[in-house]
Amino acid sequence: MNKSDSERVAAVLNQMKYKPATTIKEADLIIVNMCSVRQTAVDRVYGLAPKFKKLKQKKPDIKTVLTGCVLKKDQQKLKNIFDFILPIKTLEFWPEILKKKQYFLTLNQRGQSFTQGLKVDYLKICPSYRKSFSVFIPISTGCNNFCSYCVVPFTRGPLICRPHQDILKEIKTAVKNGAKEIWLLGQNVNDYHSPTDPSIDFPKLLEMANNIPGNFWLSFTSSHPKDFSEKLIDVMKKCKKITEYLSLPIQSGDDEILKKMNRPYTVKEYKKLVKKIRKKIPEIALSTDIIVGFPGEKKKHFKNTLKFFKEMKFDMAYIAQYSQRAGTKASKMKDDVSKKEKERRWKELTEILKSTALEKNKKYIGKEIEVLISEYKMHNNKHFYFGKTRTYKTVKIEAPKDMKTILLGNFVKVRIVDALPWGLKGVLKK
Repeated sequence: MNKSDSERVAAVLNQMKYKPATTIKEADLIIVNMCSVRQTAVDRVYGLAPKFKKLKQKKPDIKTVLTGCVLKKDQQKLKNIFDFILPIKTLEFWPEILKKKQYFLTLNQRGQSFTQGLKVDYLKICPSYRKSFSVFIPISTGCNNFCSYCVVPFTRGPLICRPHQDILKEIKTAVKNGAKEIWLLGQNVNDYHSPTDPSIDFPKLLEMANNIPGNFWLSFTSSHPKDFSEKLIDVMKKCKKITEYLSLPIQSGDDEILKKMNRPYTVKEYKKLVKKIRKKIPEIALSTDIIVGFPGEKKKHFKNTLKFFKEMKFDMAYIAQYSQRAGTKASKMKDDVSKKEKERRWKELTEILKSTALEKNKKYIGKEIEVLISEYKMHNNKHFYFGKTRTYKTVKIEAPKDMKTILLGNFVKVRIVDALPWGLKGVLKK
């Protein structure tokens, strides 16, 4: 979502006649799009202070802007680092605001953001896509779920769904301009209902997107297990443009911890759901999210997560070490798992993931598959290209530099010759 927001920020800056700087030292305006989901990301923003101080000594007129997901407790501290703290919802007004000398996000007596009642749909701004062949298209913003560890409802506000007409129009325009991969984004895509026609839910939206003419892949993230319906599974199975990849966060393999996290499902229910999905879509690659060291997570709870992880055999997982987020329900709980123990648990789960991911990836060896090439790199005088499969596996191939125009941003047939835990190696089909 932050990448998608950055593409809309770029579009506004382009309209203001700004051009991208090659390096931060060359910039007249620096935008930091913040994420507050993990403490490490927040720390990186605070770490910019000495760099900005040096830049301003050499270039006093340089402007710095903070936007994105910013917690109230950080707003007051960070106003000493940034010239502007601008909510992303105000993006439409940035050209006018940036002309002023200084502007901070102000809070009224009730402690609410002045943007609370602001009826501005910044998602209507036509984005400046970073890659024309792979685009992010938000279908909603905000969240109503209030998982006890998560700041999104506090930084992005309540769930607001985009009209289906706007989403489909954006997909059509992207495909017309050469997009080969469309990612539909939402904090929980399953919550989607069109505000202009409530009968259009997420499965229906996917069907409508799938019917748009063109040769492109359709992917989405993220889904909540609590409302992943049979209807959605059936749509994923029948719609040919929808890729065989699914991110389905579990967060913990223990029911007691799930309850404390305000995740309204059990491990048994999650397993039953995955069984249905894998039965109907056998080629599906499944990814998940896990938090280790959540308050009150004892060894017996973590053992259940280990057992669950071994059993599920995920293709990929994003494993986070719990960090306290101000304002959340979990922030009132005692953070009683040491940093050292969190690190140990993270390593243990990662080792299991490496094993299961490698096992899954080895099944691709010898197969010819379609890959969307997205990146070129040179290493030790050799030329490499990187891309993704329909199952979101990273593929590395070696090919001449002069093939960049042919390969980048296009679908190619690749024969897989080797497998690693985090990716595949292939050769171009002759």
